[in-house]
Amino acid sequence: MELSWLRTFITAAQFNNFRKASQQLFISQPSVTVHIKLLEKELGVSLFERKGKSIKLTEAGRLYLKHAQKLISLYEDGITELQSYSQGYTAKLTIAISPLIADNVLPYVLKQYLKRHPEVEISVKIIESHEIERAVLEEKVDIGLSCVHSYHPQIESTKLYSDKVILVAPHDGRDSESAYPLEEEELLESNYLLTHNHPDYWDDLCSTVKRFYPAARMMEVSQIHITKRFIVEGLGVSYLPSSTVRRELLEGRMLEVRRDTFDLPEANIYSIIKYLHKEQTEFLEFLSGFRL
Repeated sequence: MELSWLRTFITAAQFNNFRKASQQLFISQPSVTVHIKLLEKELGVSLFERKGKSIKLTEAGRLYLKHAQKLISLYEDGITELQSYSQGYTAKLTIAISPLIADNVLPYVLKQYLKRHPEVEISVKIIESHEIERAVLEEKVDIGLSCVHSYHPQIESTKLYSDKVILVAPHDGRDSESAYPLEEEELLESNYLLTHNHPDYWDDLCSTVKRFYPAARMMEVSQIHITKRFIVEGLGVSYLPSSTVRRELLEGRMLEVRRDTFDLPEANIYSIIKYLHKEQTEFLEFLSGFRL
């Protein structure tokens, strides 16, 4: 049996059309027909029902399709692994991270880790925090880095970092030494509070803000990088993890608002794993050595 026959069969099944399969595979239509006939002879069954120019999978064809896909996938995985080995990689880690962590914590840490462990091939998947647990459970990834703690019995979830949450506002252009300090109450009464840009703390925080400042107007903005852009452009204020706005504060594009009305939550980063193997252990130990 030739792999080319299987590729032709899978492509023909995808399009239900030999002509489109030939265009996709860059071979002639008669070649497609020959491949299918040779595969059918090898298997001893008909894979397609033919009615004029139209085709559709037989019951046997539908049954065999998933096996053909597995065979091709297994072959391609082997080639990929061999190529990785030839490039000097002896281990591989697939990491799922939330967009917030990808934008904030991981780039520097990952750069340092790869300098120290050039033999490890890293694959990064950007996944929302609430979906990372499932990716780990289904073993689509080796490690999850999430803003949300997991309580699943098959998951080990460990807090890696705690980050204080602060109230930030756009810079008002005034001199910091001579200007009056910004007041939380005044800001919340005259600006939109941009909410739900972090997956963990906003529901409780919104309730607290409403209790102390009933007149506060809120606008949901689901991503922190968009929230920061809105703040810089003067569209509102927000309570954000301090590490996510460090650059904007240093560059003078935002101001931290001093306040003592109520306690603010922490923004945490958790590791989420199903199996604690050597590579996972080494990566998490390296990661835990850094501070926000």
